[in-house]
Amino acid sequence: MLHRQASRLLNYSKVQGRYVSIKKYSNEAETRAIILGLHTPKEKGSDSNSTSKISVKEIKGTESFNFYNKKWNNDLTDLVSIGNPLKAGQARTFYGKKDEFSAVTVVGIAESDPEVKSSELIDDEKENMRLAVAAGIKSYKDSGFSSLHVDAAVSPLGAAEGAFLASWSYKEKERNKFPSTISPLQEQGNRVHSYYEQEWNVGKVYADCQNFARFLMESPANLMTPTLFAENVSKAFEDAKKVFVRDRDWIEKENMGAFLSVSNGSDEPPKFVEIHYKSENFNGKPLVLVGKGVTFDCGGISIKPSQAMDEMRADMGGAATVTSAILGACKLNAPGHIIGLIPLCENMVNGKATKPGDVVTARNGTQIQVDNTDAEGRLLLADALLYGQDFKPTAILNAATLTGAIVVALGTAVTGVYSNNELLWNQLQNAGQSTGDRMWRMPLLKHYSSQVKPSQLADINNVGTGGRGGGSCTAAAFLHHFVDQGVKWAHLDIAGVMSTNGSDLPYLCKGMAGRPTRTLLEFI
Repeated sequence: MLHRQASRLLNYSKVQGRYVSIKKYSNEAETRAIILGLHTPKEKGSDSNSTSKISVKEIKGTESFNFYNKKWNNDLTDLVSIGNPLKAGQARTFYGKKDEFSAVTVVGIAESDPEVKSSELIDDEKENMRLAVAAGIKSYKDSGFSSLHVDAAVSPLGAAEGAFLASWSYKEKERNKFPSTISPLQEQGNRVHSYYEQEWNVGKVYADCQNFARFLMESPANLMTPTLFAENVSKAFEDAKKVFVRDRDWIEKENMGAFLSVSNGSDEPPKFVEIHYKSENFNGKPLVLVGKGVTFDCGGISIKPSQAMDEMRADMGGAATVTSAILGACKLNAPGHIIGLIPLCENMVNGKATKPGDVVTARNGTQIQVDNTDAEGRLLLADALLYGQDFKPTAILNAATLTGAIVVALGTAVTGVYSNNELLWNQLQNAGQSTGDRMWRMPLLKHYSSQVKPSQLADINNVGTGGRGGGSCTAAAFLHHFVDQGVKWAHLDIAGVMSTNGSDLPYLCKGMAGRPTRTLLEFI
């Protein structure tokens, strides 16, 4: 059932998806290929560039590699020993060897290293599998093969993530260049393990959810307006009763003046999407997740430079990742009660747009001086955070592509996290370590709070007085102002992980990354 549910997830529409895990049949003979793993030794110093040959005895295959190597009279070890040593994250393909498989690809899997786990804050066993399997998957692009069987024994979850993340692209014609069926090997050393398939299916759900976030973020702004975003979310959830789409009248009745001040500059109507998920027989308090949903951000009157402005179609990355993580919780029947809050609008320029120096009123009556209309995301989040606390949550998290300052501080490696609770931070850090989509804690100090309040004209300013320095920190301090004392809260500034150049994470193609969906899902 889980596998069938996970397969449904990618069938968003005729434009975006296909069932990558359901076998396609034709009158032509099926072409099958296989990916097998080879453990590569730890690279040290100058040895990392070694081109010295390795002997057959030095080859250390996975259980599946050894199974097929023995079955095929040691052909695999003979072939692998030819040429330079296979390195971690590399793939080597051999064609026409066996009737049951038209091609055999061997991938290098780095050995797990306790020092790497500690210094890199990552479960390197899973990450090594993601990288290795992704290399194998990419070697079959444009190959014409119909089915691909993956050696998943080391980490079935990591293998599935690597496979389905690497084979996804926003363009359908690019997705169709990969084998239509990607599945785990059932034979693992003469044994059949249901465990492998179960873990594989969980990994596929994780990857599919991140791919859904990638789709939402990558879509052109004219095809992913607040209204269309809400429609996509409603369709993605199988039970429509879990999703409530609120209109402007509701937003006005809730006195969300900060949110409305941003949406006023656009002709596209704002939406406020509310997602409710509760597992059977769970009676505890909810976890609330809030996602910034600016479907296009030109900066308002404080307009952005034209260079790379097209990427601001993904300024709803917080909304996309929060939605996708909750969707994953539904698919996996995760225990708990989760509420997702998604304020959606555009930040544009018209005669009704907020002007620098204007004062707007948040849901709790706080007056906000808006000195920079390009610091709009925090205005949406302020009202959404206030509304979320009405549910008396165990904790409240918000995710947002909030500041360029976090990109300067951390680059693309990690998500910056601000939290007022040690346990909450530790849970997020552990989740990031497991998924490989890591978190890094940032300072939430009174020093930064003093830079956003008091303002000259209101209770608080939407930008800090400290100039360009510490911009992500002052944004977090602004949000902290709208979190009641005693409420466990974390703010994830995901601007740095919004996109990828296609090389920093080999299992993601160039474009919007959908991060940190899997970490949020793991946290849930």
